[in-house]
Amino acid sequence: MEIVCFGELLLRLGAPGREFLLQSPRLSVQVGGAEANVAVSLSRLGHQARMVGVVPAGPLGDAAAGELRRHGVDTAALRTGPGRMGLYFLQTGAGLRPSEVLYDRADSAFALADPAGYDWPALLAGADWLHLSGVTPALGQRTSAAALAAARAARKLGVKVSFDGNYRPKLWQAWQGDAPGILRELIAEADLVFADHRDMSVVLGIQFADEGPALQVQAAAREAFAAFPNLQMLASTIRTQHSVDHHALAAVMITRDGQSTLAPAMDLPGIVDRIGGGDAFAAGLLHALAKQGGAMTRKDDAMAALRFALAAAALKHSIPGDFNLASEADILACAGEARFDVKR
Repeated sequence: MEIVCFGELLLRLGAPGREFLLQSPRLSVQVGGAEANVAVSLSRLGHQARMVGVVPAGPLGDAAAGELRRHGVDTAALRTGPGRMGLYFLQTGAGLRPSEVLYDRADSAFALADPAGYDWPALLAGADWLHLSGVTPALGQRTSAAALAAARAARKLGVKVSFDGNYRPKLWQAWQGDAPGILRELIAEADLVFADHRDMSVVLGIQFADEGPALQVQAAAREAFAAFPNLQMLASTIRTQHSVDHHALAAVMITRDGQSTLAPAMDLPGIVDRIGGGDAFAAGLLHALAKQGGAMTRKDDAMAALRFALAAAALKHSIPGDFNLASEADILACAGEARFDVKR
């Protein structure tokens, strides 16, 4: 599979351990970003992943692009432009204290880039999929226009579109963006959407009865299929949080023909880092679909694909940083009967 991921490449500045930000005068630096996370996962799973976006010229942009190349991602279409490097700060929680993300992305090179500067027919040449997320349009009018142009070009060229809702209220509120309207336009071009009932409530303005998260996602999928004729599949994780360090993660996937698949929850005690878990899930499902040729005519095929995606997300919780570095063999072992003895 060849996939193009369009979005902002970020530097993540994290407080060490479980400290508050600047409790001690140190920060750890890692590269991330929703679409970049998907690109790295898919590259490590053997696919051809290309990253499209804009970074500032200089050592920060060079280092971020170099980190993607280290994991096999093609960065030839990652250009430089005026502006600064997008940042986010992470304060990891503990016990009853939740983690917190602080964005510092205003006037980044990606946010300032001219939407007309992307030659989408050339950038999408040879691609099977385009992957976008709701983070990109949340950054402002320019990035919204660029994301929509990419999705529409992909639809016209016959490239499938994968869209992760990734609703970020803080980013939308910063510029008073029309989140429902813009997200509706993007989802209208998508073949596959990663979203739950809360995302669809924002997009469609519908409140779903509290009948349990799996049933709520299924109800949201029915409304989404009715509203968006191009949409073929909706998938979502279902998270139960016992504490900051102990979650349970299940997953559900619904297709336009009414097939619904629920992967049972995996227990996640001792979480190391949950950032990027949703991106690992998206990459895992895209990988499983590619392995199956895009068709899941049997319930067993659907369950195998969903269990693989869920295992990819689960393993990401054990890996520091934004990227899921687990191999296909690691994920398959986790999706089966995981063993916890030392590999020798």
